[in-house]
Amino acid sequence: MRVSVGSDHRGVQIKNRLIQSLTGAGFHVADEGTDSDQSCDYPDFAAQVAQKVSCGEADRGILICGTGIGMAIAANKFAGVRAASCYDEVMVEMSRRHNNVNILCLPGDMIGERPIDELVLMWLQTEFDGGRHASRLKKITELESPQTAQTEKSPASIDEQ
Repeated sequence: MRVSVGSDHRGVQIKNRLIQSLTGAGFHVADEGTDSDQSCDYPDFAAQVAQKVSCGEADRGILICGTGIGMAIAANKFAGVRAASCYDEVMVEMSRRHNNVNILCLPGDMIGERPIDELVLMWLQTEFDGGRHASRLKKITELESPQTAQTEKSPASIDEQ
Protein backbone atom coordinates (compact mmCIF):
# COMPACT_ATOMS: atom_id res chain seq x y z
CA MET A 1 0.00 0.00 0.00
CA ARG A 2 1.28 3.47 -0.93
CA VAL A 3 0.81 6.03 1.84
CA SER A 4 1.44 9.77 1.45
CA VAL A 5 2.15 11.55 4.75
CA GLY A 6 2.29 15.28 5.47
CA SER A 7 2.13 17.69 8.38
CA ASP A 8 2.51 21.28 9.36
CA HIS A 9 4.93 22.43 12.05
CA ARG A 10 2.65 21.22 14.86
CA GLY A 11 2.70 17.64 13.59
CA VAL A 12 6.24 17.23 12.25
CA GLN A 13 7.53 15.13 15.16
CA ILE A 14 4.57 12.75 14.98
CA LYS A 15 4.91 12.57 11.19
CA ASN A 16 8.55 11.56 11.46
CA ARG A 17 7.74 8.85 14.01
CA LEU A 18 4.91 7.52 11.85
CA ILE A 19 7.04 7.37 8.71
CA GLN A 20 9.61 5.23 10.51
CA SER A 21 6.92 2.95 11.92
CA LEU A 22 5.04 2.56 8.62
CA THR A 23 8.19 1.96 6.62
CA GLY A 24 9.23 -0.67 9.14
CA ALA A 25 5.81 -2.34 8.74
CA GLY A 26 6.35 -2.63 4.99
CA PHE A 27 4.31 0.30 3.67
CA HIS A 28 5.59 2.43 0.80
CA VAL A 29 5.65 5.90 2.36
CA ALA A 30 6.07 9.28 0.67
CA ASP A 31 7.03 12.17 2.96
CA GLU A 32 5.33 15.36 1.74
CA GLY A 33 6.83 17.57 4.46
CA THR A 34 7.22 19.72 6.42
CA ASP A 35 10.63 18.93 7.81
CA SER A 36 10.77 21.79 10.29
CA ASP A 37 9.02 23.03 13.40
CA GLN A 38 9.03 26.55 11.91
CA SER A 39 5.52 27.95 11.44
CA CYS A 40 4.03 27.04 8.05
CA ASP A 41 0.63 26.81 6.36
CA TYR A 42 -1.15 23.47 6.67
CA PRO A 43 -3.17 23.80 3.41
CA ASP A 44 0.07 23.52 1.42
CA PHE A 45 0.78 20.05 2.83
CA ALA A 46 -2.86 18.95 2.76
CA ALA A 47 -2.92 19.77 -0.95
CA GLN A 48 0.18 17.71 -1.69
CA VAL A 49 -1.18 14.61 0.04
CA ALA A 50 -4.76 15.03 -1.21
CA GLN A 51 -3.60 15.49 -4.81
CA LYS A 52 -1.68 12.20 -4.65
CA VAL A 53 -4.70 10.36 -3.24
CA SER A 54 -7.08 12.04 -5.68
CA CYS A 55 -5.08 11.08 -8.77
CA GLY A 56 -4.21 7.57 -7.54
CA GLU A 57 -0.50 8.09 -6.87
CA ALA A 58 -1.18 7.12 -3.25
CA ASP A 59 -3.70 4.63 -1.90
CA ARG A 60 -4.11 6.48 1.40
CA GLY A 61 -2.95 9.66 3.05
CA ILE A 62 -2.18 10.77 6.59
CA LEU A 63 -2.11 14.43 7.62
CA ILE A 64 -1.17 15.90 10.99
CA CYS A 65 -1.78 19.44 12.25
CA GLY A 66 -2.85 20.85 15.62
CA THR A 67 -6.41 19.49 15.56
CA GLY A 68 -6.62 17.62 12.25
CA ILE A 69 -9.65 19.73 11.36
CA GLY A 70 -7.95 22.24 9.06
CA MET A 71 -6.15 19.47 7.20
CA ALA A 72 -9.45 17.62 6.69
CA ILE A 73 -11.19 20.73 5.37
CA ALA A 74 -8.39 21.42 2.89
CA ALA A 75 -8.00 17.80 1.76
CA ASN A 76 -11.73 17.39 1.15
CA LYS A 77 -11.57 20.01 -1.61
CA PHE A 78 -10.02 17.36 -3.91
CA ALA A 79 -12.17 15.03 -5.99
CA GLY A 80 -12.46 11.54 -4.58
CA VAL A 81 -10.92 12.45 -1.24
CA ARG A 82 -12.72 11.52 1.94
CA ALA A 83 -10.70 12.97 4.81
CA ALA A 84 -11.66 12.87 8.47
CA SER A 85 -10.09 14.05 11.69
CA CYS A 86 -9.96 11.09 14.07
CA TYR A 87 -8.41 10.72 17.48
CA ASP A 88 -9.48 7.35 18.90
CA GLU A 89 -10.03 3.72 17.91
CA VAL A 90 -13.79 3.98 17.43
CA MET A 91 -13.54 6.97 15.09
CA VAL A 92 -10.68 5.40 13.15
CA GLU A 93 -12.51 2.11 12.66
CA MET A 94 -15.85 3.67 11.72
CA SER A 95 -14.21 6.17 9.35
CA ARG A 96 -12.99 3.20 7.30
CA ARG A 97 -15.91 0.77 7.72
CA HIS A 98 -18.73 3.22 7.01
CA ASN A 99 -17.13 6.13 5.14
CA ASN A 100 -14.18 4.53 3.33
CA VAL A 101 -12.03 7.46 4.48
CA ASN A 102 -8.85 7.59 2.41
CA ILE A 103 -7.06 10.38 4.30
CA LEU A 104 -6.68 10.20 8.07
CA CYS A 105 -6.18 13.58 9.74
CA LEU A 106 -4.63 13.43 13.18
CA PRO A 107 -4.63 16.06 15.95
CA GLY A 108 -0.96 16.52 16.80
CA ASP A 109 -1.68 18.78 19.77
CA MET A 110 -3.97 16.20 21.36
CA ILE A 111 -1.88 13.09 20.73
CA GLY A 112 1.42 14.38 22.09
CA GLU A 113 3.93 11.63 22.89
CA ARG A 114 1.25 8.92 23.14
CA PRO A 115 2.04 6.05 20.73
CA ILE A 116 -0.25 6.25 17.73
CA ASP A 117 1.26 3.51 15.58
CA GLU A 118 -1.47 1.03 16.53
CA LEU A 119 -4.19 3.59 15.79
CA VAL A 120 -2.78 4.27 12.33
CA LEU A 121 -2.23 0.57 11.61
CA MET A 122 -5.84 -0.11 12.58
CA TRP A 123 -6.96 2.56 10.11
CA LEU A 124 -4.76 1.18 7.33
CA GLN A 125 -5.93 -2.40 7.89
CA THR A 126 -9.67 -1.78 8.36
CA GLU A 127 -11.73 -2.61 5.29
CA PHE A 128 -14.74 -0.70 3.95
CA ASP A 129 -18.01 -2.53 4.73
CA GLY A 130 -19.68 -1.59 1.42
CA GLY A 131 -23.39 -2.48 1.25
CA ARG A 132 -25.68 0.34 2.34
CA HIS A 133 -22.62 2.51 2.95
CA ALA A 134 -21.57 2.27 -0.71
CA SER A 135 -24.81 3.86 -1.90
CA ARG A 136 -24.33 6.71 0.57
CA LEU A 137 -20.78 7.29 -0.66
CA LYS A 138 -22.08 7.32 -4.23
CA LYS A 139 -24.38 10.20 -3.24
CA ILE A 140 -21.41 12.04 -1.72
CA THR A 141 -19.39 11.51 -4.91
CA GLU A 142 -22.30 12.92 -6.95
CA LEU A 143 -22.00 16.13 -4.92
CA GLU A 144 -18.62 16.64 -6.60
CA SER A 145 -20.17 16.87 -10.07
CA PRO A 146 -20.04 20.19 -11.96
CA GLN A 147 -23.86 20.37 -12.17
CA THR A 148 -24.15 20.26 -8.39
CA ALA A 149 -21.52 22.98 -7.97
CA GLN A 150 -23.36 25.28 -10.38
CA THR A 151 -26.70 24.96 -8.59
CA GLU A 152 -25.38 25.55 -5.10
CA LYS A 153 -25.21 29.01 -3.63
CA SER A 154 -21.68 30.09 -2.84
CA PRO A 155 -21.03 30.58 0.85
CA ALA A 156 -20.26 34.00 2.25
CA SER A 157 -16.61 34.83 2.11
CA ILE A 158 -14.68 34.93 5.35
CA ASP A 159 -14.46 38.71 5.06
CA GLU A 160 -18.26 38.97 4.97
CA GLN A 161 -18.77 36.97 8.15
